[in-house]
Amino acid sequence: MKKRSIAQILIGIDGNTVLSGARKIKTKLITEINKQGFSEQIQVVETGSIGPVNKGVVVGIYPTGEMYGNVTEEDVVEFVQERFVKGRPYKKLLLIEKLQPEIDLLDNDSRKMQYHGRIVLDNCGKINPEDIEEYIGVSGYEALGIGLKEKTPEDIIQIVKNSGLQGRGGAGFPTGLKWSFAAKAKITPKYIICNADEGEPGTFKDRLIMEGDPHKVLEGMAICGYAIGANIGYIYIRGEYQLSIQRLKKAIEDAEKLGLLGKNIFGTDFDFEVKIKIGAGSYVCGEETTLLNSMEGFRGQPRFKPPFPAESGFLTKPTNINNVETFANIAPIILNGAEWFKKFGTENSPGTKVYAVLGHINRPGVIEVPMGVTLREIIYDYAGGMSSGNFKMTQIGGTAGNILSSEFLDVPLDFQSLKKVGYSLGSGAILIMNETVSVIDFMKCCMKFFVHESCGKCTPCREGTRYIYEILDKISLRKGKADDIDTLKLLGENMQEASFCPLGQSAPNSLLNSLNLFPEEYNNLLIK
Repeated sequence: MKKRSIAQILIGIDGNTVLSGARKIKTKLITEINKQGFSEQIQVVETGSIGPVNKGVVVGIYPTGEMYGNVTEEDVVEFVQERFVKGRPYKKLLLIEKLQPEIDLLDNDSRKMQYHGRIVLDNCGKINPEDIEEYIGVSGYEALGIGLKEKTPEDIIQIVKNSGLQGRGGAGFPTGLKWSFAAKAKITPKYIICNADEGEPGTFKDRLIMEGDPHKVLEGMAICGYAIGANIGYIYIRGEYQLSIQRLKKAIEDAEKLGLLGKNIFGTDFDFEVKIKIGAGSYVCGEETTLLNSMEGFRGQPRFKPPFPAESGFLTKPTNINNVETFANIAPIILNGAEWFKKFGTENSPGTKVYAVLGHINRPGVIEVPMGVTLREIIYDYAGGMSSGNFKMTQIGGTAGNILSSEFLDVPLDFQSLKKVGYSLGSGAILIMNETVSVIDFMKCCMKFFVHESCGKCTPCREGTRYIYEILDKISLRKGKADDIDTLKLLGENMQEASFCPLGQSAPNSLLNSLNLFPEEYNNLLIK
Protein backbone atom coordinates (compact mmCIF):
# COMPACT_ATOMS: atom_id res chain seq x y z
CA MET A 1 0.00 0.00 0.00
CA LYS A 2 1.13 3.53 -0.71
CA LYS A 3 2.33 5.79 2.08
CA ARG A 4 -0.20 8.52 2.70
CA SER A 5 1.01 12.12 2.80
CA ILE A 6 0.44 14.39 5.79
CA ALA A 7 -2.05 16.41 3.76
CA GLN A 8 -3.86 15.99 0.48
CA ILE A 9 -5.22 18.43 -2.04
CA LEU A 10 -8.30 16.73 -3.48
CA ILE A 11 -9.22 18.04 -6.91
CA GLY A 12 -12.65 17.05 -8.17
CA ILE A 13 -12.35 15.81 -11.73
CA ASP A 14 -15.60 14.82 -13.40
CA GLY A 15 -17.28 15.31 -16.76
CA ASN A 16 -18.03 18.96 -15.96
CA THR A 17 -14.74 20.08 -14.41
CA VAL A 18 -12.62 18.50 -17.15
CA LEU A 19 -14.17 21.05 -19.49
CA SER A 20 -13.26 23.79 -17.00
CA GLY A 21 -9.57 22.87 -17.10
CA ALA A 22 -9.36 20.72 -13.97
CA ARG A 23 -6.49 18.59 -15.26
CA LYS A 24 -4.40 21.65 -16.16
CA ILE A 25 -5.02 23.01 -12.67
CA LYS A 26 -3.98 19.68 -11.18
CA THR A 27 -0.70 19.75 -13.15
CA LYS A 28 0.01 23.32 -12.06
CA LEU A 29 -0.77 22.47 -8.41
CA ILE A 30 1.74 19.62 -8.49
CA THR A 31 4.36 21.88 -10.06
CA GLU A 32 3.84 24.61 -7.46
CA ILE A 33 3.77 22.18 -4.51
CA ASN A 34 7.09 20.71 -5.68
CA LYS A 35 8.54 24.18 -6.24
CA GLN A 36 7.74 25.13 -2.64
CA GLY A 37 9.38 21.96 -1.33
CA PHE A 38 6.16 20.32 -0.09
CA SER A 39 6.27 17.20 -2.27
CA GLU A 40 6.83 14.88 0.73
CA GLN A 41 4.17 16.48 2.91
CA ILE A 42 1.40 17.27 0.42
CA GLN A 43 -0.08 15.05 -2.27
CA VAL A 44 -2.36 16.25 -5.07
CA VAL A 45 -5.07 13.62 -5.59
CA GLU A 46 -7.54 13.33 -8.44
CA THR A 47 -10.98 12.31 -7.18
CA GLY A 48 -14.61 12.40 -8.27
CA SER A 49 -17.05 15.25 -7.79
CA ILE A 50 -16.61 16.80 -4.34
CA GLY A 51 -18.89 19.80 -4.42
CA PRO A 52 -21.63 21.77 -6.10
CA VAL A 53 -21.82 21.65 -9.89
CA ASN A 54 -22.11 25.43 -10.29
CA LYS A 55 -18.75 26.33 -8.71
CA GLY A 56 -16.37 25.39 -11.51
CA VAL A 57 -13.29 23.42 -10.47
CA VAL A 58 -13.59 22.54 -6.77
CA VAL A 59 -10.60 21.73 -4.56
CA GLY A 60 -10.75 20.22 -1.07
CA ILE A 61 -8.09 19.93 1.63
CA TYR A 62 -7.68 16.74 3.67
CA PRO A 63 -7.78 16.40 6.66
CA THR A 64 -8.81 19.96 7.59
CA GLY A 65 -11.84 19.96 5.31
CA GLU A 66 -11.75 23.31 3.54
CA MET A 67 -13.39 23.50 0.14
CA TYR A 68 -12.50 26.03 -2.56
CA GLY A 69 -14.54 26.76 -5.68
CA ASN A 70 -14.09 28.38 -9.10
CA VAL A 71 -10.37 27.64 -8.99
CA THR A 72 -8.45 28.64 -12.14
CA GLU A 73 -4.84 28.17 -13.29
CA GLU A 74 -4.19 31.83 -12.44
CA ASP A 75 -5.15 31.20 -8.80
CA VAL A 76 -2.77 28.30 -8.18
CA VAL A 77 0.41 30.18 -7.19
CA GLU A 78 -1.40 32.51 -4.79
CA PHE A 79 -3.49 29.63 -3.44
CA VAL A 80 -0.41 27.56 -2.54
CA GLN A 81 1.28 30.62 -1.03
CA GLU A 82 -1.68 31.52 1.16
CA ARG A 83 -2.80 28.04 2.19
CA PHE A 84 0.48 26.16 2.56
CA VAL A 85 3.34 28.68 2.81
CA LYS A 86 1.50 31.12 5.08
CA GLY A 87 -0.80 28.47 6.54
CA ARG A 88 -4.14 30.26 6.33
CA PRO A 89 -7.33 29.78 4.31
CA TYR A 90 -7.40 31.32 0.85
CA LYS A 91 -10.37 33.60 1.44
CA LYS A 92 -10.80 34.60 -2.20
CA LEU A 93 -12.15 31.18 -3.25
CA LEU A 94 -13.22 29.66 0.08
CA LEU A 95 -16.57 27.88 -0.06
CA ILE A 96 -16.49 25.95 3.21
CA GLU A 97 -13.92 26.58 5.94
CA LYS A 98 -14.43 23.23 7.62
CA LEU A 99 -16.53 20.44 6.24
CA GLN A 100 -19.33 19.47 8.57
CA PRO A 101 -20.97 16.04 8.78
CA GLU A 102 -23.97 15.53 6.51
CA ILE A 103 -27.00 17.50 7.66
CA ASP A 104 -28.49 15.72 10.67
CA LEU A 105 -32.09 14.77 10.02
CA LEU A 106 -33.46 14.10 13.48
CA ASP A 107 -36.14 11.59 14.40
CA ASN A 108 -39.56 12.56 13.16
CA ASP A 109 -42.81 10.86 12.30
CA SER A 110 -41.89 10.19 8.68
CA ARG A 111 -38.50 8.51 9.16
CA LYS A 112 -37.94 7.46 12.76
CA MET A 113 -34.19 7.63 12.38
CA GLN A 114 -31.18 9.91 12.48
CA TYR A 115 -28.94 10.20 9.44
CA HIS A 116 -25.23 10.89 9.69
CA GLY A 117 -23.62 9.58 6.54
CA ARG A 118 -23.84 8.36 2.98
CA ILE A 119 -24.00 4.87 1.50
CA VAL A 120 -23.67 5.16 -2.26
CA LEU A 121 -21.59 8.36 -2.39
CA ASP A 122 -19.52 7.60 0.70
CA ASN A 123 -16.22 7.38 -1.20
CA CYS A 124 -16.96 9.98 -3.88
CA GLY A 125 -14.72 13.00 -3.45
CA LYS A 126 -12.63 11.19 -0.83
CA ILE A 127 -10.63 8.59 -2.75
CA ASN A 128 -8.88 8.50 -6.10
CA PRO A 129 -11.31 6.56 -8.33
CA GLU A 130 -8.42 5.43 -10.53
CA ASP A 131 -6.43 3.91 -7.64
CA ILE A 132 -7.75 0.48 -6.62
CA GLU A 133 -5.57 0.52 -3.50
CA GLU A 134 -7.51 3.50 -2.17
CA TYR A 135 -10.78 1.63 -2.69
CA ILE A 136 -9.38 -1.43 -0.94
CA GLY A 137 -8.23 0.87 1.87
CA VAL A 138 -11.86 1.78 2.63
CA SER A 139 -13.00 -1.88 2.81
CA GLY A 140 -13.34 -2.24 -0.95
CA TYR A 141 -14.00 -5.79 -2.20
CA GLU A 142 -14.31 -6.99 1.40
CA ALA A 143 -18.02 -7.63 0.89
CA LEU A 144 -17.26 -9.75 -2.19
CA GLY A 145 -14.72 -11.75 -0.19
CA ILE A 146 -17.20 -12.30 2.65
CA GLY A 147 -19.87 -13.34 0.18
CA LEU A 148 -17.67 -15.87 -1.61
CA LYS A 149 -16.00 -17.27 1.50
CA GLU A 150 -18.79 -17.20 4.10
CA LYS A 151 -22.14 -17.01 2.29
CA THR A 152 -24.06 -19.17 -0.13
CA PRO A 153 -25.78 -17.60 -3.13
CA GLU A 154 -29.07 -18.15 -1.33
CA ASP A 155 -27.70 -16.29 1.72
CA ILE A 156 -26.78 -13.29 -0.43
CA ILE A 157 -30.21 -13.09 -2.05
CA GLN A 158 -31.91 -13.38 1.34
CA ILE A 159 -29.79 -10.56 2.80
CA VAL A 160 -30.71 -8.31 -0.14
CA LYS A 161 -34.37 -9.28 0.28
CA ASN A 162 -34.24 -8.59 4.03
CA SER A 163 -32.66 -5.19 3.44
CA GLY A 164 -35.73 -4.02 1.55
CA LEU A 165 -33.59 -2.49 -1.21
CA GLN A 166 -35.77 -1.42 -4.12
CA GLY A 167 -34.47 -0.70 -7.60
CA ARG A 168 -33.13 2.84 -7.80
CA GLY A 169 -33.79 3.25 -11.52
CA GLY A 170 -37.28 4.56 -10.84
CA ALA A 171 -39.63 1.57 -10.79
CA GLY A 172 -38.74 0.56 -7.23
CA PHE A 173 -39.07 -3.20 -7.77
CA PRO A 174 -37.62 -5.23 -4.83
CA THR A 175 -34.03 -6.04 -5.79
CA GLY A 176 -33.70 -9.31 -3.88
CA LEU A 177 -36.91 -10.63 -5.44
CA LYS A 178 -35.67 -9.70 -8.91
CA TRP A 179 -32.41 -11.55 -8.25
CA SER A 180 -34.30 -14.64 -7.09
CA PHE A 181 -36.11 -14.91 -10.44
CA ALA A 182 -32.82 -15.11 -12.35
CA ALA A 183 -31.29 -17.42 -9.74
CA LYS A 184 -34.11 -19.96 -10.22
CA ALA A 185 -33.60 -20.11 -13.98
CA LYS A 186 -31.95 -23.38 -15.04
CA ILE A 187 -30.64 -22.26 -18.42
CA THR A 188 -26.99 -21.18 -18.69
CA PRO A 189 -25.08 -19.03 -19.27
CA LYS A 190 -26.68 -16.22 -17.28
CA TYR A 191 -25.84 -12.55 -17.56
CA ILE A 192 -25.65 -9.47 -15.35
CA ILE A 193 -26.29 -6.08 -16.94
CA CYS A 194 -25.70 -2.73 -15.29
CA ASN A 195 -27.97 -0.16 -16.93
CA ALA A 196 -25.80 2.97 -17.10
CA ASP A 197 -27.65 4.56 -20.01
CA GLU A 198 -29.08 7.42 -17.86
CA GLY A 199 -30.80 9.30 -20.67
CA GLU A 200 -33.33 11.18 -18.56
CA PRO A 201 -32.81 14.95 -18.99
CA GLY A 202 -31.52 16.52 -15.79
CA THR A 203 -30.29 13.21 -14.37
CA PHE A 204 -26.55 12.81 -13.88
CA LYS A 205 -26.27 10.98 -10.55
CA ASP A 206 -25.17 7.66 -12.07
CA ARG A 207 -22.45 9.42 -14.02
CA LEU A 208 -20.99 10.92 -10.84
CA ILE A 209 -21.20 7.55 -9.07
CA MET A 210 -19.23 5.87 -11.87
CA GLU A 211 -16.74 8.72 -12.09
CA GLY A 212 -16.24 8.91 -8.33
CA ASP A 213 -16.39 5.25 -7.22
CA PRO A 214 -16.37 2.78 -10.14
CA HIS A 215 -15.17 -0.18 -8.07
CA LYS A 216 -18.27 -0.08 -5.87
CA VAL A 217 -20.40 -0.69 -8.96
CA LEU A 218 -18.16 -3.53 -10.12
CA GLU A 219 -18.20 -5.13 -6.68
CA GLY A 220 -21.99 -5.01 -6.58
CA MET A 221 -22.18 -6.64 -10.01
CA ALA A 222 -19.80 -9.42 -8.97
CA ILE A 223 -21.81 -10.15 -5.82
CA CYS A 224 -24.96 -10.30 -7.93
CA GLY A 225 -23.22 -12.66 -10.37
CA TYR A 226 -22.33 -15.02 -7.53
CA ALA A 227 -25.86 -14.84 -6.15
CA ILE A 228 -27.67 -15.76 -9.37
CA GLY A 229 -25.02 -17.97 -10.97
CA ALA A 230 -23.76 -15.62 -13.69
CA ASN A 231 -20.12 -15.37 -14.78
CA ILE A 232 -20.37 -12.45 -17.19
CA GLY A 233 -21.47 -8.90 -16.55
CA TYR A 234 -22.00 -6.03 -18.97
CA ILE A 235 -22.16 -2.31 -18.31
CA TYR A 236 -24.38 -0.71 -20.95
CA ILE A 237 -23.31 2.93 -20.94
CA ARG A 238 -24.09 5.88 -23.19
CA GLY A 239 -21.21 6.99 -25.39
CA GLU A 240 -21.30 10.57 -24.08
CA TYR A 241 -20.01 9.40 -20.68
CA GLN A 242 -16.36 9.33 -21.74
CA LEU A 243 -14.80 9.86 -18.30
CA SER A 244 -17.07 7.21 -16.77
CA ILE A 245 -16.04 4.78 -19.51
CA GLN A 246 -12.36 5.59 -18.99
CA ARG A 247 -12.52 5.04 -15.24
CA LEU A 248 -14.61 1.89 -15.48
CA LYS A 249 -12.18 0.37 -17.97
CA LYS A 250 -9.23 1.10 -15.68
CA ALA A 251 -11.12 -0.23 -12.66
CA ILE A 252 -11.87 -3.48 -14.50
CA GLU A 253 -8.22 -3.87 -15.57
CA ASP A 254 -6.90 -3.17 -12.06
CA ALA A 255 -9.39 -5.54 -10.44
CA GLU A 256 -8.43 -8.30 -12.86
CA LYS A 257 -4.72 -7.79 -12.10
CA LEU A 258 -5.38 -8.32 -8.39
CA GLY A 259 -7.66 -11.32 -8.94
CA LEU A 260 -10.77 -9.47 -7.77
CA LEU A 261 -12.39 -10.02 -11.15
CA GLY A 262 -11.68 -12.79 -13.62
CA LYS A 263 -10.87 -16.40 -12.78
CA ASN A 264 -11.03 -18.05 -9.32
CA ILE A 265 -11.84 -14.87 -7.40
CA PHE A 266 -10.52 -14.98 -3.81
CA GLY A 267 -9.25 -18.50 -4.50
CA THR A 268 -12.76 -19.87 -5.07
CA ASP A 269 -14.19 -21.54 -8.12
CA PHE A 270 -16.22 -18.42 -8.94
CA ASP A 271 -15.30 -16.62 -12.17
CA PHE A 272 -16.69 -13.24 -13.15
CA GLU A 273 -15.69 -10.90 -15.94
CA VAL A 274 -17.11 -7.48 -16.77
CA LYS A 275 -17.37 -6.00 -20.25
CA ILE A 276 -18.45 -2.54 -21.38
CA LYS A 277 -21.05 -2.00 -24.09
CA ILE A 278 -21.29 1.57 -25.38
CA GLY A 279 -24.68 2.79 -26.57
CA ALA A 280 -25.41 5.51 -29.09
CA GLY A 281 -27.36 7.72 -26.69
CA SER A 282 -30.95 6.80 -27.54
CA TYR A 283 -33.31 7.66 -24.68
CA VAL A 284 -35.56 4.65 -25.23
CA CYS A 285 -32.58 2.30 -24.73
CA GLY A 286 -32.85 2.98 -21.01
CA GLU A 287 -35.88 0.63 -21.06
CA GLU A 288 -34.48 -2.79 -20.27
CA THR A 289 -35.77 -4.80 -23.24
CA THR A 290 -34.81 -2.02 -25.67
CA LEU A 291 -31.39 -2.03 -24.06
CA LEU A 292 -31.16 -5.77 -24.78
CA ASN A 293 -32.01 -5.23 -28.45
CA SER A 294 -29.35 -2.53 -28.68
CA MET A 295 -26.75 -4.80 -27.07
CA GLU A 296 -27.53 -7.54 -29.56
CA GLY A 297 -27.11 -5.18 -32.52
CA PHE A 298 -30.78 -4.69 -33.31
CA ARG A 299 -32.77 -1.49 -33.60
CA GLY A 300 -33.48 0.13 -30.24
CA GLN A 301 -37.12 -0.83 -29.79
CA PRO A 302 -38.85 -2.57 -26.87
CA ARG A 303 -39.74 -6.25 -26.78
CA PHE A 304 -42.94 -7.95 -25.70
CA LYS A 305 -43.07 -8.94 -22.03
CA PRO A 306 -43.38 -11.71 -20.98
CA PRO A 307 -40.92 -13.31 -21.25
CA PHE A 308 -39.10 -11.05 -18.82
CA PRO A 309 -35.29 -10.73 -18.93
CA ALA A 310 -34.87 -13.03 -15.91
CA GLU A 311 -36.27 -15.80 -18.10
CA SER A 312 -35.14 -14.75 -21.57
CA GLY A 313 -32.89 -11.71 -21.77
CA PHE A 314 -29.54 -11.10 -23.43
CA LEU A 315 -29.05 -13.63 -26.22
CA THR A 316 -32.29 -15.31 -24.97
CA LYS A 317 -30.53 -16.31 -21.72
CA PRO A 318 -31.58 -15.49 -18.12
CA THR A 319 -30.46 -11.92 -17.40
CA ASN A 320 -30.59 -9.66 -14.37
CA ILE A 321 -30.65 -5.91 -15.04
CA ASN A 322 -30.15 -3.25 -12.36
CA ASN A 323 -29.07 0.36 -12.63
CA VAL A 324 -25.84 1.91 -11.34
CA GLU A 325 -27.18 3.22 -8.03
CA THR A 326 -28.80 -0.13 -7.18
CA PHE A 327 -25.53 -2.02 -7.66
CA ALA A 328 -23.66 0.63 -5.62
CA ASN A 329 -25.84 -0.25 -2.60
CA ILE A 330 -24.99 -3.97 -2.64
CA ALA A 331 -21.48 -4.09 -1.13
CA PRO A 332 -22.42 -1.86 1.87
CA ILE A 333 -25.47 -4.07 2.55
CA ILE A 334 -23.44 -7.30 2.50
CA LEU A 335 -20.68 -5.71 4.59
CA ASN A 336 -22.94 -4.15 7.23
CA GLY A 337 -26.07 -6.28 7.13
CA ALA A 338 -29.72 -5.84 6.23
CA GLU A 339 -30.70 -4.38 9.61
CA TRP A 340 -28.04 -1.68 9.30
CA PHE A 341 -29.43 -0.66 5.92
CA LYS A 342 -32.98 -0.53 7.29
CA LYS A 343 -31.93 2.09 9.84
CA PHE A 344 -31.91 4.57 6.96
CA GLY A 345 -35.04 5.82 5.25
CA THR A 346 -38.58 4.70 6.06
CA GLU A 347 -40.07 1.40 7.10
CA ASN A 348 -41.41 0.63 3.62
CA SER A 349 -38.64 2.35 1.66
CA PRO A 350 -35.34 1.65 3.44
CA GLY A 351 -31.99 3.18 2.57
CA THR A 352 -31.00 6.40 0.89
CA LYS A 353 -31.68 7.97 -2.48
CA VAL A 354 -29.25 9.85 -4.70
CA TYR A 355 -30.74 12.85 -6.49
CA ALA A 356 -29.49 15.24 -9.13
CA VAL A 357 -30.91 18.56 -7.90
CA LEU A 358 -30.95 21.52 -10.26
CA GLY A 359 -32.89 24.61 -11.27
CA HIS A 360 -33.54 27.87 -9.38
CA ILE A 361 -31.59 26.85 -6.27
CA ASN A 362 -28.38 28.03 -4.66
CA ARG A 363 -26.56 24.68 -4.58
CA PRO A 364 -27.30 22.50 -7.63
CA GLY A 365 -25.55 19.15 -7.67
CA VAL A 366 -25.86 15.55 -6.52
CA ILE A 367 -27.03 14.75 -2.99
CA GLU A 368 -27.70 11.54 -1.09
CA VAL A 369 -30.51 11.69 1.45
CA PRO A 370 -32.60 9.18 3.39
CA MET A 371 -35.71 7.86 1.72
CA GLY A 372 -38.63 9.87 3.06
CA VAL A 373 -36.98 13.28 3.13
CA THR A 374 -39.46 15.89 1.94
CA LEU A 375 -39.14 18.16 -1.05
CA ARG A 376 -39.11 21.14 1.31
CA GLU A 377 -36.06 19.75 3.13
CA ILE A 378 -34.24 19.10 -0.13
CA ILE A 379 -34.85 22.63 -1.41
CA TYR A 380 -34.22 24.62 1.75
CA ASP A 381 -31.72 22.44 3.66
CA TYR A 382 -29.64 20.58 1.09
CA ALA A 383 -29.98 22.88 -1.94
CA GLY A 384 -29.60 26.12 0.02
CA GLY A 385 -33.00 27.54 -0.85
CA MET A 386 -34.27 29.33 -3.94
CA SER A 387 -31.65 31.31 -5.85
CA SER A 388 -34.27 33.74 -7.14
CA GLY A 389 -38.01 34.24 -6.93
CA ASN A 390 -40.49 32.00 -5.15
CA PHE A 391 -41.03 28.28 -5.51
CA LYS A 392 -43.63 27.38 -8.13
CA MET A 393 -43.19 23.73 -9.07
CA THR A 394 -40.83 20.80 -9.25
CA GLN A 395 -40.47 18.11 -11.86
CA ILE A 396 -39.37 14.97 -10.05
CA GLY A 397 -38.02 11.94 -11.85
CA GLY A 398 -36.91 13.63 -15.03
CA THR A 399 -38.93 14.52 -18.12
CA ALA A 400 -40.89 11.27 -17.77
CA GLY A 401 -41.67 12.10 -14.15
CA ASN A 402 -44.29 14.19 -12.41
CA ILE A 403 -44.98 17.84 -11.64
CA LEU A 404 -45.37 18.75 -7.97
CA SER A 405 -46.69 22.12 -6.82
CA SER A 406 -46.30 23.78 -3.40
CA GLU A 407 -49.05 21.62 -1.88
CA PHE A 408 -46.68 18.63 -2.18
CA LEU A 409 -43.67 20.23 -0.46
CA ASP A 410 -44.15 18.12 2.67
CA VAL A 411 -44.95 14.76 1.05
CA PRO A 412 -42.16 12.28 1.95
CA LEU A 413 -40.13 11.34 -1.11
CA ASP A 414 -40.32 7.56 -1.03
CA PHE A 415 -42.01 4.98 -3.21
CA GLN A 416 -45.10 4.38 -1.06
CA SER A 417 -45.80 7.97 -0.02
CA LEU A 418 -45.65 9.25 -3.59
CA LYS A 419 -47.76 6.36 -4.84
CA LYS A 420 -50.50 7.35 -2.38
CA VAL A 421 -50.80 10.77 -4.03
CA GLY A 422 -50.63 9.30 -7.53
CA TYR A 423 -46.97 9.99 -8.32
CA SER A 424 -43.72 8.02 -8.69
CA LEU A 425 -40.16 8.66 -7.57
CA GLY A 426 -38.64 8.27 -11.01
CA SER A 427 -35.02 8.40 -12.07
CA GLY A 428 -33.59 10.71 -9.41
CA ALA A 429 -33.77 14.15 -11.03
CA ILE A 430 -35.34 17.05 -9.15
CA LEU A 431 -35.81 20.20 -11.26
CA ILE A 432 -36.90 23.15 -9.12
CA MET A 433 -38.60 26.12 -10.80
CA ASN A 434 -39.71 29.57 -9.67
CA GLU A 435 -42.71 31.65 -10.75
CA THR A 436 -40.97 32.95 -13.90
CA VAL A 437 -41.34 29.57 -15.61
CA SER A 438 -44.32 29.20 -17.95
CA VAL A 439 -46.03 25.83 -17.49
CA ILE A 440 -47.03 25.68 -21.16
CA ASP A 441 -43.55 26.53 -22.43
CA PHE A 442 -42.02 23.97 -20.10
CA MET A 443 -44.46 21.28 -21.27
CA LYS A 444 -43.61 22.13 -24.88
CA CYS A 445 -39.91 21.51 -24.15
CA CYS A 446 -40.69 18.18 -22.52
CA MET A 447 -42.94 17.00 -25.33
CA LYS A 448 -40.50 18.14 -28.02
CA PHE A 449 -37.95 15.87 -26.39
CA PHE A 450 -40.32 12.90 -26.52
CA VAL A 451 -41.22 13.58 -30.16
CA HIS A 452 -37.51 13.28 -30.94
CA GLU A 453 -36.87 10.23 -28.75
CA SER A 454 -39.92 8.09 -29.56
CA CYS A 455 -38.73 4.94 -31.31
CA GLY A 456 -41.83 4.97 -33.52
CA LYS A 457 -42.86 1.38 -32.83
CA CYS A 458 -46.35 2.12 -31.51
CA THR A 459 -48.92 4.63 -32.77
CA PRO A 460 -50.01 6.08 -29.38
CA CYS A 461 -46.47 7.26 -28.61
CA ARG A 462 -45.31 8.08 -32.14
CA GLU A 463 -48.37 10.13 -33.06
CA GLY A 464 -49.49 11.17 -29.58
CA THR A 465 -46.28 12.99 -28.66
CA ARG A 466 -46.31 14.91 -31.93
CA TYR A 467 -49.98 15.84 -31.68
CA ILE A 468 -49.65 16.96 -28.05
CA TYR A 469 -46.70 19.17 -28.98
CA GLU A 470 -48.66 20.78 -31.81
CA ILE A 471 -51.60 21.56 -29.51
CA LEU A 472 -49.30 23.01 -26.85
CA ASP A 473 -47.62 25.16 -29.48
CA LYS A 474 -51.02 26.43 -30.63
CA ILE A 475 -52.01 27.28 -27.05
CA SER A 476 -48.72 29.10 -26.44
CA LEU A 477 -49.48 31.29 -29.48
CA ARG A 478 -52.94 32.09 -28.00
CA LYS A 479 -54.68 30.20 -30.78
CA GLY A 480 -56.01 27.35 -28.64
CA LYS A 481 -59.66 26.63 -27.87
CA ALA A 482 -61.38 25.12 -24.85
CA ASP A 483 -61.78 21.70 -26.48
CA ASP A 484 -57.97 21.55 -26.97
CA ILE A 485 -57.65 21.02 -23.21
CA ASP A 486 -60.01 18.04 -23.39
CA THR A 487 -58.01 16.68 -26.34
CA LEU A 488 -54.75 16.98 -24.40
CA LYS A 489 -56.23 15.01 -21.51
CA LEU A 490 -57.65 12.36 -23.81
CA LEU A 491 -54.37 11.95 -25.71
CA GLY A 492 -52.35 11.76 -22.51
CA GLU A 493 -54.62 9.19 -20.89
CA ASN A 494 -54.69 7.08 -24.05
CA MET A 495 -50.89 7.14 -24.22
CA GLN A 496 -50.63 5.99 -20.61
CA GLU A 497 -52.99 3.08 -21.29
CA ALA A 498 -52.09 2.03 -24.84
CA SER A 499 -48.39 2.77 -25.41
CA PHE A 500 -46.17 -0.27 -25.85
CA CYS A 501 -43.36 0.64 -23.44
CA PRO A 502 -42.67 2.92 -20.46
CA LEU A 503 -41.51 5.77 -22.71
CA GLY A 504 -44.94 6.33 -24.20
CA GLN A 505 -46.71 5.40 -20.97
CA SER A 506 -44.82 8.01 -18.95
CA ALA A 507 -44.36 10.76 -21.56
CA PRO A 508 -47.66 12.50 -20.70
CA ASN A 509 -47.24 12.28 -16.90
CA SER A 510 -46.05 15.84 -16.36
CA LEU A 511 -48.56 17.20 -18.87
CA LEU A 512 -51.53 15.62 -17.10
CA ASN A 513 -50.20 16.77 -13.72
CA SER A 514 -49.82 20.33 -14.96
CA LEU A 515 -53.35 20.39 -16.38
CA ASN A 516 -54.68 19.50 -12.93
CA LEU A 517 -52.37 21.76 -10.91
CA PHE A 518 -52.23 24.86 -13.14
CA PRO A 519 -55.46 24.92 -15.19
CA GLU A 520 -55.60 28.72 -15.06
CA GLU A 521 -52.33 29.04 -17.02
CA TYR A 522 -53.81 27.05 -19.88
CA ASN A 523 -57.19 28.79 -19.72
CA ASN A 524 -55.65 32.26 -19.74
CA LEU A 525 -54.10 31.60 -23.15
CA LEU A 526 -57.21 30.20 -24.85
CA ILE A 527 -59.32 32.12 -27.34
CA LYS A 528 -62.31 33.38 -25.40
